[in-house]
Amino acid sequence: MDTRHQIIVALDCDDRATAEGIVDRLGGECRFYKVGLELLTVAGPDLVKGLVAQGKEVFLDLKLFEIPHSVAGAVRAAGALGVSMVTVHGMGGPRIMTAAVDAARAFPGLRVLALTVVTSMTDEDLTDIGIADSAEEQVLRLARLAGKAGCHGLIASPREVAALRSALGADPLIVTPGVTLPGGSPAEHVRPGTPRAAIAAGASHVVVGRAVTRAPDPAAAFRLVRTSLVP
Repeated sequence: MDTRHQIIVALDCDDRATAEGIVDRLGGECRFYKVGLELLTVAGPDLVKGLVAQGKEVFLDLKLFEIPHSVAGAVRAAGALGVSMVTVHGMGGPRIMTAAVDAARAFPGLRVLALTVVTSMTDEDLTDIGIADSAEEQVLRLARLAGKAGCHGLIASPREVAALRSALGADPLIVTPGVTLPGGSPAEHVRPGTPRAAIAAGASHVVVGRAVTRAPDPAAAFRLVRTSLVP
């Protein structure tokens, strides 16, 4: 896979102009963008349509966790926008994930990814909500449920990639937020890793944010991430 397709730049911006400015500065370097709830709420679906019209792939990070009917409707709406990936919360259980997968069948280019355990959560956080297992154990449990529901892939931290590949094989996509360049700050991610380590462990894609979007030269920063993926 071309390394440019493996890097997803997170447009975690609070206004449309900033997001579009980053896309303009990255130009042809970046082919894949993540749009989350903050940007979607402030900019609306037209931003997503604009990215798709430019030939960009979009990872719509909705983290859907609702009744199955509502999840299916949101997935159909995402598919109609032309996005490549949409996320559903694994903790919602098999019925929610199955509803998402069923809805996505009408859109051949759309992949449903199950969020396992968000990268800001620790083992202690899981204990607080009644889950006795470690983050890795919970990630593997939800990943197996996602596979049975037909999900195309998973969202997990770099720390769990090797265990996921060992347990699930080569087929599922594994998208890893929480990656940081050597010497960079992990921000709120408590289970981070470098892009190179994530890809080497078996991740199909890495999500990078501030290391690129807040760099003085985002295109140069993107090229640095891309170079780091090559052994």
